[in-house]
Amino acid sequence: MTDPQSRRSQLYGLLGDLPPQDRPVSGRVVTEERRPHYILEKLLLDLNGVEPVPAYFVRPHEARGPLPVVLYHHAHGGDYALGKDELLAGRDLLQAPPYAEALAERGYAALCIDMWSFGERRGRTESETFKQMLWEGKVLWGMMVYDALRSVDYLAARPDVDAGRIATLGLSMGSTLAWWLAALDPRVKVTVDICCLTDFHALIDSRGLDGHGVYYYVPSLLKHFTTGQINALIAPRAHLALAGDYDRLTPRAGLDRIDVELRAAYVQAGAPDAWRLLRYPTGHFETADMRVQILRFLADHL
Repeated sequence: MTDPQSRRSQLYGLLGDLPPQDRPVSGRVVTEERRPHYILEKLLLDLNGVEPVPAYFVRPHEARGPLPVVLYHHAHGGDYALGKDELLAGRDLLQAPPYAEALAERGYAALCIDMWSFGERRGRTESETFKQMLWEGKVLWGMMVYDALRSVDYLAARPDVDAGRIATLGLSMGSTLAWWLAALDPRVKVTVDICCLTDFHALIDSRGLDGHGVYYYVPSLLKHFTTGQINALIAPRAHLALAGDYDRLTPRAGLDRIDVELRAAYVQAGAPDAWRLLRYPTGHFETADMRVQILRFLADHL
């Protein structure tokens, strides 16, 4: 069997010309606010050396000792203004309360950054950013994943974070970032992806490629990896996927295939109970039961 770290290196190598992995990561607090359900730090992070990355870090009131933390990834949805504010305010595809409140009241800290072209990083269109990066040998998805990886470095260096209890969570684009990040970074202990565990080949078969923006596509990826093979790199760590059977971004045949592949991978890794796929007769949104299952999974594994 191929060594997982070798496969991680191969996967990382498909992400274009990226900044050095060992460059220093730093951040500063712009403001700190005491809100009803948590303390909010508004941050400006230096993750990639190309442009500063605005971020939110929330922590429970009166938190003591290093905290378990969730690296939260915002969705796309064509809403380039929302970005990291999704953590605080939610969105129409998510249940209430927003995840900042839901996580803090259970004793978790959370970090969410603005991804390229979103929130306080908007100003150029996604298409413009993608085209310039392509000319420069970069891949927009690769730069997004790079920022997520370096966010883990930032969290691991914070004295108020328990680096042994890092989870990742997101919906839609955020879901895809969650499982790519966990596949590439063994420091992620728990992965929760909502409504975007998309089997690439099933998406082609269902003619669903235009359901994703150009950010999603990585040159030559299908020559080397299936969705199942990427996600198998997360085993034996805890992984909960939640999907709607009527969601056009996650064709049913693809979910069937991924589930079979990951059940086998987790059995082989000696952790058959650490993988769960929950499917609902719904579309592309978080249901009330999904929220319950997510918070329970975090409590059980984080």
